[in-house]
Amino acid sequence: MNRKQKGALPDGVRKAVDAEVFIFLALFLGLFALCGVKMGMANMLNTMMNTAYELLMDTVFYIMAIAVLAGAISALFSEFGVISLVNKLLSPLIYPIYGLPGASSVGIVTTYLSDNPAILTLAHDNTFRRYFKQYQLPALTNIGTSFGMGLIITTFMISLKSPAGESFGMAALVGNAGAVIGSIVSTRLMLRHTAKVYGKDTPCEITCNQEPIDPARFRVVRKGGAGTRLMDALLTGGKNGVEMGMAIIPGVLIICTLVLMLTNGMPENGYTGAAYEGIGLLPWIGEKLNFIISPLFGFSSPEAVAVPITALGAAGASIGIVEKLIAAGQANAHDIAVFTAMCMCWSGYLSTHVAMMDSLNCRSLTGKAIIYHTIGGLCAGVCANWLYTLISLIF
Repeated sequence: MNRKQKGALPDGVRKAVDAEVFIFLALFLGLFALCGVKMGMANMLNTMMNTAYELLMDTVFYIMAIAVLAGAISALFSEFGVISLVNKLLSPLIYPIYGLPGASSVGIVTTYLSDNPAILTLAHDNTFRRYFKQYQLPALTNIGTSFGMGLIITTFMISLKSPAGESFGMAALVGNAGAVIGSIVSTRLMLRHTAKVYGKDTPCEITCNQEPIDPARFRVVRKGGAGTRLMDALLTGGKNGVEMGMAIIPGVLIICTLVLMLTNGMPENGYTGAAYEGIGLLPWIGEKLNFIISPLFGFSSPEAVAVPITALGAAGASIGIVEKLIAAGQANAHDIAVFTAMCMCWSGYLSTHVAMMDSLNCRSLTGKAIIYHTIGGLCAGVCANWLYTLISLIF
């Protein structure tokens, strides 16, 4: 009996009014009622608007400036062969560590310099696909996401300083190490599952007979002399940084505003509708779960839990919270190491995994990819916590 005989609706079509409508309304109105009852409806709406404006002016444009510089540097690295050199150096390490072909190192470098979906461009390149078995291809979503926005997150964390002038360079590097460990866990778990689905011997499908260049042997460069190529790479890379900065605006303003309102508490003089006021829900939850969170992640304050929660949906929004926590004395270098690991490893995977898996024609495996990446991100945070603790004891 086929779908039409059963009367089933096609994918993407639902009844005009079903249980989902009422569940959504209950959750949506419940959230606004929770904030409105405590803050007052007028104060809640004013805080929402003022927080979004402050985030746009103080956080988004700062992140965009970093993205422009990082984009220019990454374009230079690509144009003058640094990425190709890194690929050759990393390739012998990739298969023993990740169980993926050495060509995956190109995807790691590309996503580290840009964002999660950048690896999809490679995944649709026939030369790149020929290195892979079919079961290995879906794992590109996990390994690519683990390094998404890595350069921007790391640069942002290094640029911060504590109220006492403490630098967070070492903490950011430890966070990168934690993210690498998380990426290994996520990718290996995904490969273990996909090997059962496809088998280990099925070759990867080639979409057409086109023969693009072999990225292991050649690289594409811009036309003109070295000076022209340098300026073109700088400006094009900077433009890509602007586009990335624009792309994070919705995530930062929507998700970060919501999380900050659930994180921050009432000011000493009561609610006024100013930016960054809130109801303190997440710290309350953090305190209740502190017996689990403290040994795992070592956060110095309950408010710190807001950063990894935000990273589930948007890495740009999550790092936007960090500066506020540092200024309030609610985060230190130890926290920065864990933040870097979890923000980089998760890097908004809940908002990108579905589209990425669909692009790879692996929609049915999306749920497993999300579960395994959740585990990988948690491992990244735990490892960063204990690595930084160990380094602190030694030095």
